[in-house]
Amino acid sequence: MSETKVKKAALGVWMCTALVVGNMIGSGVFLLPASLAPYGGMSLIGWAITSAGAICLALVFARLSAMIPKEGGPYAYIHAGFGDFAGFWIAWGYWIALWAGNAALAVAATSYMQVFFPQLGHDNLLAAAFSIGLIWTVTWINSRGARSSGLVAVVTTVLKLVPLAAVTFIGFFYMHPENLVFNPHGKPLLSSVSATMALTLWAFLGLESASVPAGDVVNPSKTIPRATVIGTLLATVLYILSTVSLMGVMSPAMLANSQAPFADAARLMWGDWAYWVVGLGAVVSCFGALNGWSLMQAHVPHAAARDKLFPRRFGQTNRQGVPLFGLLLSSGLVTVLLAMKYAGGEGGVKIFEFIILLATATTLLPYAFCAMALLAIMLMQKGKYSRRDFTAPLIFSSIGFLYAVWALFGAGAEIVMWGVLLLMLGLPVYVWQIKERYETEN
Repeated sequence: MSETKVKKAALGVWMCTALVVGNMIGSGVFLLPASLAPYGGMSLIGWAITSAGAICLALVFARLSAMIPKEGGPYAYIHAGFGDFAGFWIAWGYWIALWAGNAALAVAATSYMQVFFPQLGHDNLLAAAFSIGLIWTVTWINSRGARSSGLVAVVTTVLKLVPLAAVTFIGFFYMHPENLVFNPHGKPLLSSVSATMALTLWAFLGLESASVPAGDVVNPSKTIPRATVIGTLLATVLYILSTVSLMGVMSPAMLANSQAPFADAARLMWGDWAYWVVGLGAVVSCFGALNGWSLMQAHVPHAAARDKLFPRRFGQTNRQGVPLFGLLLSSGLVTVLLAMKYAGGEGGVKIFEFIILLATATTLLPYAFCAMALLAIMLMQKGKYSRRDFTAPLIFSSIGFLYAVWALFGAGAEIVMWGVLLLMLGLPVYVWQIKERYETEN
């Protein structure tokens, strides 16, 4: 490997948009309609509130990426707004959240493959081999350069959006009005809306994806903001329309008990062949998200290493300009998590599920920091912005911040406590990089 060097940008606006959409629309969208079915039409209120918070965060990232078109996404912005330690702290937690989340995506993809190979549901060794094989397949793709990863993002996004969009939009012609019930079980409105907000929240993780590999993006100050906003809006529209469509096609009871709601809806409309096609779309969806998140798990520590906030090994790249050490180390850690998951013991499964929940909650911390970093950076650039220039950023930063804080609160006190402990484990790494910096400078 060689030290970081100048490389040709490879990701345009459509590849970046595909990265955002692909990372947001992973495995969750295929199951969300079933999770929301018990709440009926009330779930649309939850979707509306969560979508508003997510779009505000997308606007935060769009403005930040135009101001600071640097690799690392949330890390880069927090570093600029709050300094070295805050930048390291967020980079450390965010990196762990990225590779731990990849383990969940690999497991989800393996679960969907049971539609075609039922033995994956009964043979833990075979399932582990398949999951780990997926991890190292996307690792190989990403090791070949950003353009290779970008092309996979575009192809997989198209392949999964086509069946999803077909079921969603054509489903409106198969709707039964009697299936559309606002409150099918008579649940309290406030608690139901809170529950649906919690369920829909996870569908928006990944909206910052285009900002992370900024060093590989063509004209990042313009491309990243456009891709972030376009990708978030596309995902939002599909999420809401698909919920309404499936609630109309299937009865509340049938939808709530479905293990593959999109595939079951397709079977109702067109027959068994559609069930298999949509099932394949779910597998492609997981693979595409896994590809995108693998790209990010290498670039976040790489950006921190370039700023001398991570050990310098993370800053090294191969001939294609890929931070290979971070990519391989991350995939190795994912492999360990998967081995724990498929070990068969109850303890291993519980540890795995806990880590994934923790990783999801940890992803929200950079969102809250970034919402305030935007205002901090604007305030530090004295004389560049008038009072009027602060009006719009103040509104969407405040909404985005409150949204992220609410989500962290919803994760529960135990998860937040363990999240803080996880971040504290990064302190020895921070001291180590100070040692490296001191040795280099002297």
